[in-house]
Amino acid sequence: MFKASTALATIVATTLTTAAWAEGEVNLYSSRHYDTDERLYSDFEEATGITINRIEGKADELIARMSAEGANSPADILLTVDTSRLERAKDAGVLQSIDSEVLEARVPAYLQDSDNQWFGFSQRGRVIFYDKNDVANPPRTYLDLADPQYAGKVCIRSSSNTYNQTLLASIIEHHGEEAALAWADGVVANMARAPKGGDTDQLRGLVSGECEIAVGNTYYFARALRKNVKGVSDDIDMIGWIFPSQDAEGAHMNLSGGGVAAHAPNKENAIKFLEYLASDQAQQYFSGGNDEYPAVPGVALSETVAKLGHFKPDDVSLSAVAKNIPTAQKIFDEAGWR
Repeated sequence: MFKASTALATIVATTLTTAAWAEGEVNLYSSRHYDTDERLYSDFEEATGITINRIEGKADELIARMSAEGANSPADILLTVDTSRLERAKDAGVLQSIDSEVLEARVPAYLQDSDNQWFGFSQRGRVIFYDKNDVANPPRTYLDLADPQYAGKVCIRSSSNTYNQTLLASIIEHHGEEAALAWADGVVANMARAPKGGDTDQLRGLVSGECEIAVGNTYYFARALRKNVKGVSDDIDMIGWIFPSQDAEGAHMNLSGGGVAAHAPNKENAIKFLEYLASDQAQQYFSGGNDEYPAVPGVALSETVAKLGHFKPDDVSLSAVAKNIPTAQKIFDEAGWR
């Protein structure tokens, strides 16, 4: 990771300064449900004079609402979690391409949509956790999870989970459909239990002894380091972690990101808000407030995120990965991954 240049920091600062005392508002449709995001909103309003009006809900519901509202939609911004949902919004025609030198300079190319309809603002590495007491040779790559030596040991979420859908979509992008199906078949054979619950429940499975290996996003584990998470924090020292594929493509990244609505009535203010999310200040909030990795290189990590360490992320275009999601779901179904 590198430090953001002074020039880039100046661009962001200038953007916010020239927006100060701006009249108007921006209408945000958000499926992010984190209380810590309140600081993002209040600081933007204070810096720019632009009022944020929020409508919150589940991603698919918000996308459907924007589609139904059509040209009359008041939405200026869609903010949501995971590449699959961002791509779903693009495919539904509820986002638009934008031009922003700030976003182009700050957000790495692989975290941007190829048509600039969405941008990633925070990352969660999808990593392999393991019981340090029972697993002497943990999987080092995602493909290793299908190795028969781990039969009956793996806890992982269902195939309907967007994080797993984009993970399999990335495997398709790197290794092809045949290898992806073999992987899905192997993971199903290695499952310690039928998929259930969220990422925190996979960590609880390690602690309870239901499984010895689990797959989850980094921020669930970092949260359990920062504060008490029932069924995890008290025994967290028994859990080790692997950033997969460090000698190959790197660790798969899940995104939180957003884009400007197709019929945004306050387009300029919407772009200002997205540019603010790429500022050092906002990036540090993502890390400190919600235990995420910043999207912008060089931004300091929070104390708990830093405990997980730096790693090589998979820099494959997530826009390209998103195109494989329908195929990934077919492969899940064929493998009997429920």
